Amino acid sequence: MTLTIKKVSDSRDLKAFIRFNYQLYKDCPYAVPDFYEDLKDTFNPSKNAAFEFCEADYFLAYRDGKVVGRVAAIINHKANETWKVRNVRFGWIDFIDDREVSRLLLKTVEQWGREKGMDRIVGPLGFTDMDPEGMLTGGFDQLSTMSTTYNYPYYAGHMESLGYEKEVDWVERKITVPDATHTAHSDKYFRVAEMSAKRYNLHVRKFTSVKEIRRSNYGLRIFDVVNKAYAPLYGYSEMNERQINQYINTYLPFIDLRLLTVVEDQDGQPVAMGVGMPSLSRALQKARGKLFPFGWVHLLKAMYWKHSDIVDLLLVAVLPEYQNKGVNAMLFADLIPICQQMGFKFGETHPQLETNEKSQGQWAYLDAEVHKHRRCWQKAL
Repeated sequence: MTLTIKKVSDSRDLKAFIRFNYQLYKDCPYAVPDFYEDLKDTFNPSKNAAFEFCEADYFLAYRDGKVVGRVAAIINHKANETWKVRNVRFGWIDFIDDREVSRLLLKTVEQWGREKGMDRIVGPLGFTDMDPEGMLTGGFDQLSTMSTTYNYPYYAGHMESLGYEKEVDWVERKITVPDATHTAHSDKYFRVAEMSAKRYNLHVRKFTSVKEIRRSNYGLRIFDVVNKAYAPLYGYSEMNERQINQYINTYLPFIDLRLLTVVEDQDGQPVAMGVGMPSLSRALQKARGKLFPFGWVHLLKAMYWKHSDIVDLLLVAVLPEYQNKGVNAMLFADLIPICQQMGFKFGETHPQLETNEKSQGQWAYLDAEVHKHRRCWQKAL
């Protein structure tokens, strides 16, 4: 049976590229399909601001006319300049359990990278840190989230057989929302939050409307906190104003502002932020990743009418000079009662580097078990 590789060259190929993931995981209860319309925009240079400093090609593996694998080849020039490396990234990789297929996909990205002067391949990574990162290596029986990817257990064996080694690992935690009476352990958040607010003259800022955020360009100030907080983290490249506005315009209208908390200093400048969203995992499964013709019903229901008992913690960021000063506690002391009022029982963290002690330590006073592991692989070219 003939195995061939094809570069995505038109809208029909791109549809096949996106849809292969849906086909491969259609019977998997833990996989959550990507939002089709969002992915089309992500791969479109005219709509994704990351293409100002990234270049990419997408490849499909075919066997006798049937798609059996996919992979994106990406170079983030800004990240490479920031970290003084020459890395080509592979992302959005999926394949059937056939090592000839995975080998061809990765060899294609390796060669693509060599031709462009790269000397190392890393992944799975997207264009930026706002895209899904890491290959699942533990937690295969856990429901995935809207902002991460799921993969079958056999993927890691393929990577090892092809000579790939660990670059970095991330972990995700499932947090039990304390009940209204709290516990002696979780009450520490409230005590630490109060002390931090007094000691550093900080206060919590909440918003009542999207217009309030747009009117003051506050979104740019919030993302400035994200840029500075994430700057030391693996592979991070600073978001520019166009990227930030793209995220604000795309996602802000869908955020329940009760789940957006900002900590400000005495001059009203943001020093920390945390934002969550009711889990859309089950809704996306029901919608099969598509907004039309009826997918929007499932999504609206999950956001506004009958949401999940899980809240996804999308972003948590604290300016470096305020880290380890109890500012995280101010975020959680505000969000915990809100989550209780909204009926959430669990929280799901975004992937966090296992070596990021500051990030891992913020869950110390909560029931927050590590239930998923992810890996970024690397190999010299």
